[in-house]
Amino acid sequence: MKTAASRIILAVCLAAGLAACVAYPYPPYGYPAPGPAPYERAWNNAMGAMNDQGVNVTNADRAGGLIEGNRGNIRVTARLISQADGAVRVEFNTGGALSEDPGLPDRISRSYDARR
Repeated sequence: MKTAASRIILAVCLAAGLAACVAYPYPPYGYPAPGPAPYERAWNNAMGAMNDQGVNVTNADRAGGLIEGNRGNIRVTARLISQADGAVRVEFNTGGALSEDPGLPDRISRSYDARR
């Protein structure tokens, strides 16, 4: 009788121990390579969005966070602002003869969002 109780206790302990052990396989290709820093990614996306919409970039100051260009008589400015939490805020502003293409600001913004 003593051995039957010992076997039951041993079986319960083994089952509990095995239930707690979980093995996860390694990722098949390792960890993904780090991408560009948030500022670089935002800069590339802003430049790409302006190019997508036919804006002729006339000034690109990466260190200052300023991209300027025009499309016809419309001036377009993108300003990149680094935030305290590491995020980057991007602002697009237009000026000039916006009546030539009133939808340009929205298209630039959508192009930027599609690249993020």
